[in-house]
Amino acid sequence: MIIGAAGNGTAQLAYTRAVSSWFEKRRGMALALVMTGGALGAMILPPVAQALIQRVGWRLSSAALGAMVLAVGLPVAATLVREKPGFDRGRRIEVAGASVSQAMRSRAFWIVVVVLFLASLGQNGAITHFTALLTDRGISPEGAAMAVALMGAASFLGRLVTGWLLDRFYAPRLAFSLLTIAALGIFLLSTAHSLAMGALAAILIGAGMGGEADIIPYVLSRHFGLRSFSVLYGLTWTAYAIAGAIGPVLMGRAFDASASYESLAVKLSILTLSAAGLILAMPAYGAQTVEMAPAPQLTTEAAS
Repeated sequence: MIIGAAGNGTAQLAYTRAVSSWFEKRRGMALALVMTGGALGAMILPPVAQALIQRVGWRLSSAALGAMVLAVGLPVAATLVREKPGFDRGRRIEVAGASVSQAMRSRAFWIVVVVLFLASLGQNGAITHFTALLTDRGISPEGAAMAVALMGAASFLGRLVTGWLLDRFYAPRLAFSLLTIAALGIFLLSTAHSLAMGALAAILIGAGMGGEADIIPYVLSRHFGLRSFSVLYGLTWTAYAIAGAIGPVLMGRAFDASASYESLAVKLSILTLSAAGLILAMPAYGAQTVEMAPAPQLTTEAAS
């Protein structure tokens, strides 16, 4: 529980507003580049952690990974993460965009919430039990760890490609494609009985999941501006986190009841595909879904 609570504070939720404040025309690519760090970690750390556990046990391995966060992540965040001058809340400068209440009265916001909830149920249910599912079907722990690393590699590439596409195409259509890819990956995982099939499922899930991480903050910033971006992203991320907690529990209970993940994994793939269909109902950026407040001019007091 503590790891989950602290982990959300180090995820993209904490820095996407700062990144968005610096970039306008190439915001999609900027968000993608920043988020590739998480994908690189997902690609590199599972085999490293597996090797550490085999050598020194899980307790010392956890301590070593935690020390790495303190030694590398903390100094970088403290010294480099800054909002663009002119977005400094300490100087009471406001930015254009919708208020929280305005956004929450819009159809676009609730579509994002429901899409994230459904997608998170499927993806986190599959990802959390990914290794257990493969090893239960006779695949070695090393093979399962390699498949997880492939998932991270696919997530890395998916984020970069999606970031490039976001600056050129309508984001909900991209989200539809990515969620459909992730749904196919979950479906393949439900019947995977070989390392090759498990690796293919991992690549599809990773590509879909990685691209989705780029799209949500981008969509929120385009629809609602940056005035209440952090709160709105936090609310949508909360829906994602709640579903992310439910999905793995449902998978575990399904396995305990039937000694198989297959039936529920198929249902989760259908939920993810439903999320893909729903995202197409998002209104266009130019549609007046909320009343966007303009950024007020700087006062003498604010500028001092």
